[in-house]
Amino acid sequence: MSEEILIVDDNSDIRNIINELITDSGYKTRLAANYNQALSEIDKKLPDVAILDVKLDKGDNDGIELLSHIKSKNKDIPVIIISGHANIEMAVKSLQHGAFEFIEKPFDQERLLNFVKRAVENFNLKKQNKEYESKLFSSYELIGNSKNIVNILDQIKKISVTESRVFINGPSGSGKELIARKIHKSSNRSKYPFVILNGALLDFNKYELELFGEEKENGSISYGALEKANKGTLMIDQVSEIPLDIQSKILRVLTDQKFKRVNGSNDVTVDVRLICSSSKDLKKEIEFGNFREDLFHRINVFEINIDPLNQRISDIPLLIKYFSKKISENYQIKELEIDENNNYILNHNWHGNVRELRNLIERIAILQPDSKDKISNIIKESLKNNNFDDQLTENSLSVPLKEAREKFEKEYLTIQLKKFNGNISKTANFVGMERSALHRKLKGLGIKEFN
Repeated sequence: MSEEILIVDDNSDIRNIINELITDSGYKTRLAANYNQALSEIDKKLPDVAILDVKLDKGDNDGIELLSHIKSKNKDIPVIIISGHANIEMAVKSLQHGAFEFIEKPFDQERLLNFVKRAVENFNLKKQNKEYESKLFSSYELIGNSKNIVNILDQIKKISVTESRVFINGPSGSGKELIARKIHKSSNRSKYPFVILNGALLDFNKYELELFGEEKENGSISYGALEKANKGTLMIDQVSEIPLDIQSKILRVLTDQKFKRVNGSNDVTVDVRLICSSSKDLKKEIEFGNFREDLFHRINVFEINIDPLNQRISDIPLLIKYFSKKISENYQIKELEIDENNNYILNHNWHGNVRELRNLIERIAILQPDSKDKISNIIKESLKNNNFDDQLTENSLSVPLKEAREKFEKEYLTIQLKKFNGNISKTANFVGMERSALHRKLKGLGIKEFN
């Protein structure tokens, strides 16, 4: 494990006990014996998690001051407060200042370790969300001037200030997750985790573990999505794919506001806002016996319907401009000059919706064509291929620009060669390259020429 835990306690015995406990679990540690040492360690490098004693050598509230100092630098860092002089007032004060947990001395070692594990998970989740948000298309702007988008933006404003459960319906790639994130970011829960559970991607046998977590024989706890999202928002994407027996357990959580972990005996209470989504018509799924009607009414307090892209053509030019600008900023390249009124684009069926359009713009950007004609050719050829959206990976942004460009060039030139039955001259003429240059390019990309 690479996570680093800062341990601050003026008692060397306690400091060493905690250090041994943490390092034995695979975490890295840094130690501080007093206020100034702790301040120096924090300013030198922020930890991933901090364990602070309330009372050090400077005063009765040293730990609270250090907590506030850490939060002023990065509010997402979980801080566990420990105290041998614990009282309710102290616990409340530490939590008000942003403490992740509060624990009394003498403490149960396994309990402290579980707090640390949970804190690490919480921090990593927030870090992953931020990394995700920093990527190309993740400023989470809902772009469009169609009646459908304008209405959704208005709905988000009204919904965000409430605690109502939301159901988002729309085809794949239309922006359901985007809407859910925007609701979360505009709500009072925005500083807490946003967790996604995709019902279509889970192993059939692991739904319960992923949702509710597990209490293992050795006493350790594996936290599920409900606990990871505590105080924040849980989005269950493709909720229609959740098995019926798990649906009944979700219904119970919504009714009772509590659940038991797998192999657990005690109830766990969480404060989670639930947002569900599906690309299927849940009313039809109810008729087919695939979805519980009582659960549908529980999750569908407020419904948002997003239209497919081919029903809101007026949004396409705005989306093209938006994606082009984002790509330019991300790759630090010249912004693409794409004709927003290109007939191939406006008349395309867009089975993959906004995601497919986004991928098209990304492909063009990576290939970096130097003329509008070449851009037009890429658009035509890409949209002729019905499997275009499926062939592009969502992970393309995770590789360096050079690697991404090579991948797309190889795919593009292979398609062109096949189209012209391996004729180099015709292929070179179409893609706008000299015959000799195309030969070199094919060789460099490892594409075998064929007749």
